[in-house]
Amino acid sequence: MKQWDIAALGEILIDFVSLPQPDPGKIVMEGNPGGAPANLLAQAARLGRSTAFIGKAGRDAFGGLLQDTLTRAGIDARGLVRGAEPTTLAMVTLNSAGDRSFAFYRDRTADVALTPAEVDPALLAGCRIFHFGSVSLAAEPARGTTLWAAKTAGEAGAVVSYDPNYRPLLWHSADEAREQMLRGLALARLVKVSEEELALLSGRAGLREGLEALCARFPQVELLTATLGAEGCACLRPADGLYLRLPTYRMECVDTTGAGDSCWGAFLTRLLEEGGDVRALTHRTLESCLRFACAAGTLTTTARGAIPALRGRQDILDCMARAPLYPLKDQ
Repeated sequence: MKQWDIAALGEILIDFVSLPQPDPGKIVMEGNPGGAPANLLAQAARLGRSTAFIGKAGRDAFGGLLQDTLTRAGIDARGLVRGAEPTTLAMVTLNSAGDRSFAFYRDRTADVALTPAEVDPALLAGCRIFHFGSVSLAAEPARGTTLWAAKTAGEAGAVVSYDPNYRPLLWHSADEAREQMLRGLALARLVKVSEEELALLSGRAGLREGLEALCARFPQVELLTATLGAEGCACLRPADGLYLRLPTYRMECVDTTGAGDSCWGAFLTRLLEEGGDVRALTHRTLESCLRFACAAGTLTTTARGAIPALRGRQDILDCMARAPLYPLKDQ
């Protein structure tokens, strides 16, 4: 019997998000707990899943806030190591549409310093789904630790989930990012990409063509899903060639931080509720899981921050029942 539904390894940090400020001579920032793996787990925990985080933060005030945040969110924090290195910080500025630009303070910080010796092997062996992202692949020793953990969890029977979460400022070049991000993809069975990441990794401009190219290159992938912001999502299940293109819900956008993490955390939750095998889902059930995920991601954009903006099941169902859909454009 697996102890945790989802365990995730990777960065945990403070997102300092810019606030509206009438004085043009100032920038006002609000610090919110974040980091893609932690955001995903918080959404799954909010929806009733048992979750565990694996990563590293500093012994500073930021690290203390992050540890408390995990606990308050219902995430098992036994895998969070506190080290002498400082906690990673991200500065997130928003344009008028709520879209983000990032600046990272991540040189020799705690999450980059995670080693295999600091990872509890029980967390890798005891989860139904193991999730990771590519931010922890940007530098050693976290890169080697992440790849080792994904391989170990997969060998222990976990379904490995992956988000090649591309942040250009963390890499020396797009070529380096592509090379390392593809190493992560080779270990995964469930993959979520953005449209930009799909083009970078597949080398194809078309949406469906990109999905097909990556699935052909990595035959162990059971579902490849592209999140497309206001354009909804698309997915390909290579076992039967099922391709779905779904719209998302129209709501006022304040801050897109964490929307993709919320979406994927909600999808993994629904997948587990349906038995955990994406290959066994009917067309209608897979579509229902994805619509639920799109609604969760949309709701996250209606408030500032990532973890503080996550919503529960009834809010998500209400969104699905009442919010209008964006028109679906051909892609």
